[in-house]
Amino acid sequence: MNLDITAGQAMDQETPAAWGAVFALALGAFTLVASEFMPVSLLTPIAAGLYISEGQAGQAIAISGAFALFTSLFITTLAGRLDRKTLLLSLTLLMAVSGTVVAWAPNYLVFMFGRALIGVAIGGFWSMSAATAMRLVPEHQVPRALAIVNGGNALATVVAAPLGSFLGALIGWRGAFFCVVPVAALALVWKFASLPPMQAQRGTGAAGVLRLLARPGIAFGMAAVGLFFMGQFALFTYLRPFLETVTHAGAPMLSLMLLGLGVAGFAGTVLIGAVLEDRLYRLLIIMPLLMAGMAVALVALGSSALAVGVLLAAWGLVGTSAPVCWWTWLARTLPREAEAGGGLMVAVVQLAIMSGAMAGGVLFDASGYRATFHLSAILLVAAALLAGLAGRAARRGSVA
Repeated sequence: MNLDITAGQAMDQETPAAWGAVFALALGAFTLVASEFMPVSLLTPIAAGLYISEGQAGQAIAISGAFALFTSLFITTLAGRLDRKTLLLSLTLLMAVSGTVVAWAPNYLVFMFGRALIGVAIGGFWSMSAATAMRLVPEHQVPRALAIVNGGNALATVVAAPLGSFLGALIGWRGAFFCVVPVAALALVWKFASLPPMQAQRGTGAAGVLRLLARPGIAFGMAAVGLFFMGQFALFTYLRPFLETVTHAGAPMLSLMLLGLGVAGFAGTVLIGAVLEDRLYRLLIIMPLLMAGMAVALVALGSSALAVGVLLAAWGLVGTSAPVCWWTWLARTLPREAEAGGGLMVAVVQLAIMSGAMAGGVLFDASGYRATFHLSAILLVAAALLAGLAGRAARRGSVA
């Protein structure tokens, strides 16, 4: 069997793994995530440059998320029988076009159009990431491949904000956005050279994607994914005001703590693949429980800078590596429908992030950080319970 197989089939165990292609995908993931979160550290100069408010500039992240959600549900229908290598190359080219449009945007409308383009690239790429990894490496190496791809995500999370701030001060916000373009071009060339042809599986429409939820194991798993990301971002979104007002962290300490969180997250993402093989459902239960405990501990120990620093590093170690577990769950649970399942998972995650940040913000304004962090803990415990039900359904064969 060669590499030219359907998206739902695993690679032949005797075929050499295409690790070059896996690392090319990781570079693409790094560039995508860096592009997605670049506006976070550049809101003020963007607003000044386009003569808009900072709130309007902040919608650059919201619109990319909205288009990522839409694309994740419809990508397989829109792409049809297009070779998946061609589709991935097209999405990478779209990423470069987005950076160019944003960097040269003469007004707010064009700027938002450029941000919508990166949302399409994000939704399409992550929807196909698990299915693509399954076609590049043997089945037993899929967790490692997913960890490498998500390592690009984790690395971008570490460097995007500080690098964007640095480049913005050095060459302006437009120059900072344009720096994404040559990296995207490198990813495009690398993917072109390393990705094998990947014929498309029969497309599944949005209705077909949603029908996956009729299977108990899938429904429990997707609900667990949603609650996990809701709980994670209900807390994570409001870390900075918590650190400034409760821990009384100044700018240097704040940067150090967030850097520690990001570095620990990158390390966790790199290491998680080594322990996934026989412990998947155990990890899906334990990880949100650990994070729930950390959320409660942050409330109790929030005035201690040392304790908070340690807890945030642990939060990054566990929380950033958890998506690798869920993508591995998807690959194992829907081996023949990985593209459809990937689209559904991306949609669930995008909705969960928006819902978690919104609910956390309402509670933060109304009752303070304690209510927000306790909400995070409750959601994470619920995610662990549902992950347990998903594991039980898998053992009974209810996902098929």
